[in-house]
Amino acid sequence: MKKLDFEELKHNPEIKPLQVLDEDGKVVNPDLMPDLSDEELVELFKQMVWSRVLGDRTMKLCRQGRLGFFAPTAGEEASQMGSNFAMSKDDFLLGGYRDVPQLVKHGLPMWKGFLWSKGHVNGNKYPEELNAVPPQIIIGAQYAQTAGVALGLKKKGAKNVAYTYTGDGGTSQGDFYEGVNFASAFKAPALFFVQNNLYAISVPRKGQTAAPTLAQKAVASGIPGLQVDGMDALAVYSVAKQARDWITAGNGPVLIETLCYRYGPHTTAGDVPRRYRSEDEEDIWLKKDPLIRMRKFLESKGLWDEDQEKACVEAANKEVDDAMQEVESQPTQTVTELMQNEYVVTPPAIQKELDAYQAKEAK
Repeated sequence: MKKLDFEELKHNPEIKPLQVLDEDGKVVNPDLMPDLSDEELVELFKQMVWSRVLGDRTMKLCRQGRLGFFAPTAGEEASQMGSNFAMSKDDFLLGGYRDVPQLVKHGLPMWKGFLWSKGHVNGNKYPEELNAVPPQIIIGAQYAQTAGVALGLKKKGAKNVAYTYTGDGGTSQGDFYEGVNFASAFKAPALFFVQNNLYAISVPRKGQTAAPTLAQKAVASGIPGLQVDGMDALAVYSVAKQARDWITAGNGPVLIETLCYRYGPHTTAGDVPRRYRSEDEEDIWLKKDPLIRMRKFLESKGLWDEDQEKACVEAANKEVDDAMQEVESQPTQTVTELMQNEYVVTPPAIQKELDAYQAKEAK
């Protein structure tokens, strides 16, 4: 695998998407082909299939009223699973609300991710050994958090990274710039992913910035910036792995823009994608489906077949079913419990509401 020149990328960011596999699953850039065994290639694809099933099931469960807020991930499996596959369990993950799949693969029990979607306090109680925090709802705020965690890792002398994700819209937020600049100034071990799916809810990327790429925003803070084909899991993994190695060698942060597409709505909150993007555009990106190209690649190597995929889908569905059983066995969170969890010292105005709800719930 050819080594990327991260020092050069500080001054001249990679503004053409790096790619290993084309849409037909053919290797077009062998120099960037990652050093993964056949078993690891299969495992990476299993995680992508698992993520697609998870995304489909969570959308259905939300429509049934059995889950709460969720952000669909179909179309972003290569970006999410490919990058997370390059990380270590000792690395610290600070995701946004679309990054529940990475959290689960990082070690979060799926049922806790589901409880989080319902606003249940137990969904925010993480195992002590899990190096992660609950998904950030405030757009871009996880970048500022990541800079702080990364600095903490540096002060501890840990050979790990703090890694985070935001979307293209997140790069228009002040926290994005503050987090990247802070991490750069302190050479903190932070890896910043920008999952550019072309829309910040309904606002197209071209309406957010005049910058030709989002990767080049790294240059202002003096860190390497790269753009990678976010529909190509092997390219994402390769770039993420090399970036992590460079960061843990003490060289400071890196920013990676993954160029991808979300096939569904922004969230389950109710936007209608066809109101702000065309069917022709969607068709173009459906042909770039990350699962199709990875599947074709593995099939060409004799590493994947229909039986394996069926078994993978069945296992993923069972995991979701088991997680839902745990979710629905949890005690219902009352309004008073929700309010009590919000404050150490309850303000007088809230106390009046709290008293009223306690009286209602006591009946």
